[in-house]
Amino acid sequence: MWIDTHCHLDAAEFDTDRDVVRQAALSAGVTRCVIPAVHRAHWPDVAQLAQRHGDAYALGIHPLYVPQAQEADLLALDHALTERRDDPRLVAVGEIGLDFFVPELCTPEMRERQWFFYFAQLKLAQQHGLPVILHVRRSADLLLKGLRQCPVVSGIAHAFNGSHQQAQAFVDMGFALGFGGTLTYERSLQLRRLASDLPVSALVLETDAPDIPPHWLYQTAEQRAKGVPQGRNSPAELPRMAQVLAALRGVPLPELAAATSANACRVLPKLAALYHRDP
Repeated sequence: MWIDTHCHLDAAEFDTDRDVVRQAALSAGVTRCVIPAVHRAHWPDVAQLAQRHGDAYALGIHPLYVPQAQEADLLALDHALTERRDDPRLVAVGEIGLDFFVPELCTPEMRERQWFFYFAQLKLAQQHGLPVILHVRRSADLLLKGLRQCPVVSGIAHAFNGSHQQAQAFVDMGFALGFGGTLTYERSLQLRRLASDLPVSALVLETDAPDIPPHWLYQTAEQRAKGVPQGRNSPAELPRMAQVLAALRGVPLPELAAATSANACRVLPKLAALYHRDP
């Protein structure tokens, strides 16, 4: 049984066949998904989806949505976390973090604004005793700085693609590192080395569906220019991604499934009770 620790089932790409997509994942052995929100308008949707499919969710403001976010949204997040504190499906604050890849987010003003929302959400996670799901894109060192200033119980560094030293720093803070579609590309040499060398206790699996497609769904810019659509990632792809990780580490798939699921339940403690229920 697998856990997809990061899947945006609320995304518009799934509007026409969301239930079919989730059923396909279940048939493939993905018994639980964690659905992180990206902005305030999505909070009710991710909670409702988690309830409908027996999954888990997280509430937060994604750095890509910081330009539109208001300080009132932080008050609303505090209220939502308080209101839902007894919901067993609410497992984290997320997706939060910093993005220094998108040019529009790299101006001094936007870097400062991102930090404000990131740190404010760390404080809410600390206050509510919840883990965090972190968006890490060219921002690992500053994210770690925030965690040192405002420690939280645990969390996941989603789509991790940093150095071994940065990876170890997250692990030392009680975090797991999320690996998914990027791992399936042979050119991802540094990432594959990390996935091979880190202790298995540091790893969780994720798809980031519908984004970060594995190599078998990816279309080049030239192909897309010819009208070939980009393949849509889905949680049903997780077991095949896991095969890549198992081959890199030289371990049987059932062993990897058990280890990564246990890791997910460790860093997202409320997930453990859900995982052991019948799908």
